[in-house]
Amino acid sequence: MCFDAAQEEKRRMNRNAYIGRIFDKIVEFTMRSKGALVIVGPKWCGKSTTAKRYAKTVIDLMPMESRNEFIELAKIAPSHFLNYGPKPILVDEWQHVAFIWDQVKYEVDKTGEFGQYILTGSVTDKSRSEIEDECGRHTGNGRIIRKMMRTMSLYETGDSDGSVSLLDLKNGRFSPAMSKKDINDYAYYICRGGWPVAIGKERDIALAQARDYYEVVVTDDIFSLKDVPLRRDEQKARKLMRSYARNVSIAATDTTLLEDCAGGDDTFDKDVFTKYINALRNLYVIEELPAWNPNLRSRTAIRTKETRHFTDPSIGAAALGITPEGIFKDITTFGFLFESLVIHDLRVYADAIGARVYKYRDSKKREADAVLQFADGSWALIEVKLGGEDDIKKAAEGLLKIAEDIDYEKTGRPAFLMVVTKNKVAYRMENGVYVVPLCCLKD
Repeated sequence: MCFDAAQEEKRRMNRNAYIGRIFDKIVEFTMRSKGALVIVGPKWCGKSTTAKRYAKTVIDLMPMESRNEFIELAKIAPSHFLNYGPKPILVDEWQHVAFIWDQVKYEVDKTGEFGQYILTGSVTDKSRSEIEDECGRHTGNGRIIRKMMRTMSLYETGDSDGSVSLLDLKNGRFSPAMSKKDINDYAYYICRGGWPVAIGKERDIALAQARDYYEVVVTDDIFSLKDVPLRRDEQKARKLMRSYARNVSIAATDTTLLEDCAGGDDTFDKDVFTKYINALRNLYVIEELPAWNPNLRSRTAIRTKETRHFTDPSIGAAALGITPEGIFKDITTFGFLFESLVIHDLRVYADAIGARVYKYRDSKKREADAVLQFADGSWALIEVKLGGEDDIKKAAEGLLKIAEDIDYEKTGRPAFLMVVTKNKVAYRMENGVYVVPLCCLKD
């Protein structure tokens, strides 16, 4: 076989071509409306790749040969560092110069111009809460905003055809649709995750990315945070990750997780457990789903415990050592991980349309796996079902009962009720509840 260099180069470029992200719209708007953008999120989700598309000057602090020079410049002449070239200026892996934060605020305040800086990095020497507080204070002045970038949704990876839009549903628009995906595909998507480097790769290579991410977290990243110091103990890290994965999509208490992790280990006490959880939050490995607290007509109590989720469901699958074939051996775990996959995608879509995602649970043990709260105050209830038609019917009836208990005079009527499934047909039930395959959804 003759080697065609031109064809091989074309294939290489196609493999490395940028895949458009829903987050692009967020970056574009933010650069037109704020002085600086801080992009946070899990390692390997594509922050740097996306940010570089919007920068005229890139200060890359990853290469060791240039990092020390940039750090010294930032220390000696911070103003020169932040005016290194034409703006917007991207400071990639800015955690290495986290001390420059106050100078960024000064430079942004000095001119009041929009679109000056983009800061990216998975971890910083400044605590996550400190950055959030600082960004929160400056957002009100139109200065600095923090946005979280997630791994890719199924619509971004090309696995969802996007035939059903959440925004269209909100506005009363819907057309029946058909998905070509089946339960085997969803088993694969759970284990592969939305890591950009996995998309378009051979199956074994794609599946290796989440496992590699998990290994990096438990062997190195979780012990690298200066603001959450932890003695290196990989076994403890693995125990916690497995325990968290066993409780994904569940409102498990800290006590439940701690008891599961400790297992007779007296050194795994509450203080150590809290440090590990904080480290995973700061690394954007985990992201709990907050509870929704609506106005109810009845005296039913709302449960406010957050629901456990990884930022990408494949992290949980990797922690449990689950493969796309092996996940069928435990249908209960499959269901919880499928729910987590749905929550992940809903969060990506919600970010793009100015909505937030919550969980509903009350003292009557009624649940809605997801609540979309839109910027205009309207809302939608969503249930996730891996099962068949009977399960879908029960889920729809449950959503209707919850909706009936909401005080419409204070919250308005629901924009829509929806059951998200692994089935192939998107349709509207006679009772008005939409049934939509996950691989039909988009923002």
